[in-house]
Amino acid sequence: MADLRHGSLGRVRHLTSVNDLSDAELHYLVQRSAWYAGPGSAGVRPLEGCVVGSFFRTTSTRTRTAFATAALRLGAGHVAYGPQDLQLNTGESIEDTARVLGTMLDALVVRTAADPAELRALLAQDRMAIVNAMTADEHPTQAIADLSTLERHFGKVGGLRIAYFGEGNNTASALALALSRYADVEFCLATPRGYGLEPAFLERARAQAAERGTTVVEVHDAAAAIEDADVVYTTRWQTTGTSKADPEWRTSFAPFQVNEALMSRHPRAVFMHDLPAHRGEEVTREVLDGSASIAFGQAEQKMHSAKAVLEWCVRGRQP
Repeated sequence: MADLRHGSLGRVRHLTSVNDLSDAELHYLVQRSAWYAGPGSAGVRPLEGCVVGSFFRTTSTRTRTAFATAALRLGAGHVAYGPQDLQLNTGESIEDTARVLGTMLDALVVRTAADPAELRALLAQDRMAIVNAMTADEHPTQAIADLSTLERHFGKVGGLRIAYFGEGNNTASALALALSRYADVEFCLATPRGYGLEPAFLERARAQAAERGTTVVEVHDAAAAIEDADVVYTTRWQTTGTSKADPEWRTSFAPFQVNEALMSRHPRAVFMHDLPAHRGEEVTREVLDGSASIAFGQAEQKMHSAKAVLEWCVRGRQP
């Protein structure tokens, strides 16, 4: 007789925050993501026989497509769920949903754009890896894609000077946590007053940075940001799934627009953006589509980083 009691089929790895990872694991995922972008990864299918699910409560172009194509290219099957597809809408608990899906899927990639408590509830089972594809507070897989973009472009992450302009949103939080785990980085966030990083994220990033000879600073005047950076980074001002209480918020954000005048303070910098972009708001067309922009290569890198994350979570590849 078959034993149908719920039990573990082996150790699984979750990625719900950058700080789930040790330094070695983070550095490995960044380097593995860069490797997957190269010709040597062609035909590598470590997820043959596995099934990856994706559950997105909010819109997504790059992240959703990156994980779906990554799963398929690595040999896994893929099952997609939209916001109305699961019995969560009829009152089933998130814990019961996770226990059931965990008997059928090897990994579930989840975007809630909401409180991370829902994502953490999915960890109640021990058979299916959970990947955070964005919560309200953090976007860890974006940070891995961003750092692997830097790895590919500069050949390193450590030692770079990075100037971020705009809201201290979930992308900025993940970047701060990730960059603070490398040595000799200068990371400066220029944010409108009242729209900076959550204090807990800023304090954690600063503490981690101090251990590695790295600096993480936040200023509220675009002119006070570091100059001659290697990288200028921005995100759209209206983050997915959020709204701003102040109807005049664009007035506060206008000085933080990345335009040619701002880029002239960083003559050797490349420009990065997590996309989607609103030309004429956080960045001008001349910058986004200009010769310094690597934003669309950065977007492609999300697929390669998704491969590295899925492989690590499902197959447990050691750094």
